[in-house]
Amino acid sequence: MTPKEIRDFVDRPLYHTIREVAAGMDTRAYIVGGFVRDLLLDRPSKDIDIVVEGSGIDFAHALSDKLKGTQVSFFKRFGTAMFKHDDVEYEIVGARKESYRYDSRKPAVEDASIEQDRERRDFTINALSIGLNADDFGAIIDPFGGLKDLEEGRLITPLDPVKTYSDDPLRMMRAIRFAAQLGFQIEEQSLAAISSQKERIQIVSQERITSELNKIIETKRPSLGFKLLFKTGLLHYVFPKMVELQGAEIKEGVGHKDNFFHTLQVLDNVADRSDDLWLRWSAILHDIAKPDTKRFDAEHGWTFHGHEDLGAKMTPRIFRSLKLPLDHRMKFVQKMVRLHLRPIALSKDTVSNSGIRRLLFDADEDLDALMILCESDITSKNEYKVQRFLQNFQRVREKCKEVEESDRIKNWQPPIGGKEIMDTFGLRPGREVGVIKSAIREAILEGEIKNEYEAARAYMMKKAKDLGLAEAKTSKQ
Repeated sequence: MTPKEIRDFVDRPLYHTIREVAAGMDTRAYIVGGFVRDLLLDRPSKDIDIVVEGSGIDFAHALSDKLKGTQVSFFKRFGTAMFKHDDVEYEIVGARKESYRYDSRKPAVEDASIEQDRERRDFTINALSIGLNADDFGAIIDPFGGLKDLEEGRLITPLDPVKTYSDDPLRMMRAIRFAAQLGFQIEEQSLAAISSQKERIQIVSQERITSELNKIIETKRPSLGFKLLFKTGLLHYVFPKMVELQGAEIKEGVGHKDNFFHTLQVLDNVADRSDDLWLRWSAILHDIAKPDTKRFDAEHGWTFHGHEDLGAKMTPRIFRSLKLPLDHRMKFVQKMVRLHLRPIALSKDTVSNSGIRRLLFDADEDLDALMILCESDITSKNEYKVQRFLQNFQRVREKCKEVEESDRIKNWQPPIGGKEIMDTFGLRPGREVGVIKSAIREAILEGEIKNEYEAARAYMMKKAKDLGLAEAKTSKQ
């Protein structure tokens, strides 16, 4: 945006009202932080921070008197107030400065000047502000050269980077997140400071670390952020299990690929195909158990047998340690990790319908997501090989469609459930019920019987006879 476009942006009633309130209270007010940065980059943002000299609460009370019909929420403990106007969230806070103890990232906060408030910002591009006062209305205030850094795509701290990152170690994650989101370069001294202060990340809560990690994963090219996390050593503290994937080993002239960089390529491939955060997490974890299952023998070379099953078992533990949700989202990732090799086995010309039925049954409504993950798992530099694999997966998709149309397996439950089995044979919940129920399901999936009630009931009667069960009198019509 040009200076004129910025002035036009603030030339609206709300900002004129803020200017009037500031003049009436003999104080000063500014739009600050990330909104100014995003405005200059033409990036959408619906959260605006207003900083004022003095009490943000007092200023908000005075402003609320002028904004008839706008409800303002006050948070005295934090010295902030919030309100919504034209679908935009505004937060008002008094200028402040912070001081830190070495063993805590929770600062002691005290009132400060606008200049001191700008100094405490994490990066020069976030220290930019827009004046809302009579003498600087609509002007960009740039005390640390943030406009030039914004233009040149650089991330630089306003003050000494070692102190900046040591005081608030989460800023290291934010630096890498901004680099990944904006495609910016972290300035050399700043990058070195992250490496030197990486251990300090341990005083930050896992929830805040994971929030930044998720924002990195949601970027257009997540590998950029992960490579920086790895290069600076932050990943060794943030997600050490992922670091174990790194490295290629050679024995007897036989090597295996570097599974860390393979994983990053799969993650980028998924990001090209889907915005789903949890499918991207599936890409991150799909090979996470390879270090634990790696074996070498002269006949077969390197193998990672069972890494998909072990990876699925590890998923809840990883989610718990990262404070990720342990609900249906975790179960989705677990399913993707467990099934990610299945379509590969089914991509051959001679694939059986029973294998397709099992894939439809196990993947259920997540089949499309699983196929995206499998297609993204092709990271060969041989274009012919890539196209051949993609064609094979397309064949699996087509075969799944054919079998689903004829057998209706997706979102499927066997035609006969446990209650009918118990009622028919006078059984209580137990082993026999499970055996019969599983037998019916397997017979349908294997194509031995049709996915129909009468066929399933006949098979149930046959299986019960094999088990020595007689039909209960009460079940007869």
